[in-house]
Amino acid sequence: MASDRPERARYARWHAAAEMLALVRRRPNITRAAAARELNLSSGSALEISRRLRDLGLLSDSPAAVRGPGRPSTVLQPHPHGPLVLAIELRHEDWRCAVATLDGHLHDRQSGRHESDPEPVLADLRHVIDRAHRRYSGRLRAVSLAVAGTVRHDELVQASTLGWGTVDLSGLTAGTDLAFLVGNDATLAGVAETRTGAAAGARTALHLTVEVGIGGALIVDGIPLTGAGGAGGEYGHVPFGDRALRCPCGANGCWDLEVDGRAIARHLGEPAPPDPRAYAHHVLLRAKGDPPAERAVVTVATALAAGIAGLVNAHDPDVITLGGLAVPLRAAAATEFEVAYISGLMAFRRDQPPPVLDAAHLGGGALYGAAAVGLDHITSEVALADRAERSG
Repeated sequence: MASDRPERARYARWHAAAEMLALVRRRPNITRAAAARELNLSSGSALEISRRLRDLGLLSDSPAAVRGPGRPSTVLQPHPHGPLVLAIELRHEDWRCAVATLDGHLHDRQSGRHESDPEPVLADLRHVIDRAHRRYSGRLRAVSLAVAGTVRHDELVQASTLGWGTVDLSGLTAGTDLAFLVGNDATLAGVAETRTGAAAGARTALHLTVEVGIGGALIVDGIPLTGAGGAGGEYGHVPFGDRALRCPCGANGCWDLEVDGRAIARHLGEPAPPDPRAYAHHVLLRAKGDPPAERAVVTVATALAAGIAGLVNAHDPDVITLGGLAVPLRAAAATEFEVAYISGLMAFRRDQPPPVLDAAHLGGGALYGAAAVGLDHITSEVALADRAERSG
């Protein structure tokens, strides 16, 4: 509509600036000259944009190292007093957090354990947020939470591995001026891999991670496809498993039940472990020289590989990245994994199957992904236009 045009024009003025900030996150310490080439800008335009971002307290520049003849360029870096994002990851048995600067680097890391009861967990996280808000007064602009559960319409609707149903997370930032974002941990780990990890540069990437169950995301041009309400990517709950088994999510035959420590215990005739992730790592350590344990690991690894092949047939990704327990599982049964993966692909894919790579952000992908999404939010065209308006 015509009435929307002035607003769109106000935001469009900041499009190239938002792209420059995104480039600084992908390539920390990039020079202004290199940024101009990457973004197809003239040197004058790049200088003007970097100056605007400096005036807004977002970027600073310092002389680059002299390499050969010609005028030296400058290195683009986060402003020392620039905005920050608090990234938090809530896992099965613990939480971790860090403060992210505009180059995507994580600082002031903290962690703590919990007993899975929602109220004290949320109270602990609120304490962490309040402390960061006080410490970085005026600079902290958003909290971005990665949670081991299903997120829909920015709400946690189910976290079966935590034993949680619907949990109201709004109190974490209530009464503050902080933006609050929440996403599934595996989805955000996939974001990290496509931005700065093993899938960087791939147009379409499938990320899968095994912790307690399996999660993941299909990422296209750096953006996860999360469906109508944001709950897409729940790959652990596709019916690739035994239909006689009922998942804590409420469905039967979930792939979750075939690929983690619970599956290994079932194949060994042992009770379901209270900590499936730690149990799986323990069995992997003893598998060599223990035939029953080795058979259980092979069974689980092939179930993982066969499911990946099915998702490749459905999504046609350029690359698949694996995180969490999926990495040592594949390594422990590499031949069987490869056979199950290739045999599950449609025939035309087998000559050039999409590569399956270990994630680069092993152990920390969700935290990096949460930081990336939070930084996207505070450096969008809309956010930059609003910041410029407030600064006068």
